[in-house]
Amino acid sequence: MNPQELFCPEIECPARGQVGKGNIHVHSLKDKRCLCDVCGKTFTTTAGTIFYRLRTNPVTVMIVLTLLAYGCPVQAIVKAFGFDERTVRDWQQRAGKHCQQVHEHLVASSQHDLEQVQADEVKAKMQRGILWMAFAIWVPTRLWLGGAVSSKRDLDLIQALADKVRQMALCRPLLLAVDGLASYVSAFRNAFRSKFPRQEGESGRCKMVSWSDIYIVQVVKQRIEGILHVERRIVQGAKDRIVRLIEKTQGQGVINTAFIERLNATFRQRISPLARRTRNLAQQAETLTASMYLVGCFYNFCDFHLSLRLKLSVGSFGYRWVQRTPAIAARLTDHHWTPAELFNFKVPPLRWEIPKQRGRPSATMLKLAQLWAA
Repeated sequence: MNPQELFCPEIECPARGQVGKGNIHVHSLKDKRCLCDVCGKTFTTTAGTIFYRLRTNPVTVMIVLTLLAYGCPVQAIVKAFGFDERTVRDWQQRAGKHCQQVHEHLVASSQHDLEQVQADEVKAKMQRGILWMAFAIWVPTRLWLGGAVSSKRDLDLIQALADKVRQMALCRPLLLAVDGLASYVSAFRNAFRSKFPRQEGESGRCKMVSWSDIYIVQVVKQRIEGILHVERRIVQGAKDRIVRLIEKTQGQGVINTAFIERLNATFRQRISPLARRTRNLAQQAETLTASMYLVGCFYNFCDFHLSLRLKLSVGSFGYRWVQRTPAIAARLTDHHWTPAELFNFKVPPLRWEIPKQRGRPSATMLKLAQLWAA
């Protein structure tokens, strides 16, 4: 237990979320508790992880969650380990919320030159109806950008996904490849706009200006009399620029949605309610969302992707392949994560700021802000 690698999780503490400031000390080795000199409060080393206040051995919990992340049925885990099904579901919910925080902190909060993004939606079966899940993938790195869940396959679902992609995209040339659903075109056009500042003397709302280098293509598949017909449409953008982006991000090929369809197959394999013909139905939307983020974080940080490996020359010995995960390819991390590292990762809270109040802040508040703002 190294106190220099920990931070204070207390929301009211001015030193919250800051590592290596010398304010954390060991309070009890037996109970694994630390003390913050700034706020004077103690906290356990498991605070901020899925193991906080769990009585079961963390190794056992990690094994169960890893099996769930790779598609093992809950009933099989119950039979093998002897746990109650409600306990396993609770661990899955904990892990899903934790992975959602990790995804929002490391993936959704960063911006990149995406170059090409593919999006698609899949249907999940429930006991009372169906749910739709929309996914997006960053093609050059195979990184899962996130997903949205809704009871209807409508514009609101696609708009939620488009807003997430817009949050992570820099204003660079971007190719968006989708299927024939008309909501994609409207959602992406609404998302990829920026406010144009008002001129002097003008009143009213700011004008929204569309990004100039956004290219939208569609792959429409129809089965007529047993024969599959594929139509590739260019909805927005010049054909030569689209061909250049495809060659840059894929190496070769034509307009397609193959990468997002492979990602959909991975999610269908690991989340049973997404399978096309299944009797395993989802009970709640929250459970499905937790499973989505659990599988998505394992895919991004813990799974090597065969198409991302690099050939490394080793001199006279020839070469060897260097395996990479989508997170390594996207430069979100520099190493392959283990399940233990994923579940023990602590998302730091936002930096402390001077609380808003009437009048001037006191000298103590100014001193604290100056001390912990760096």
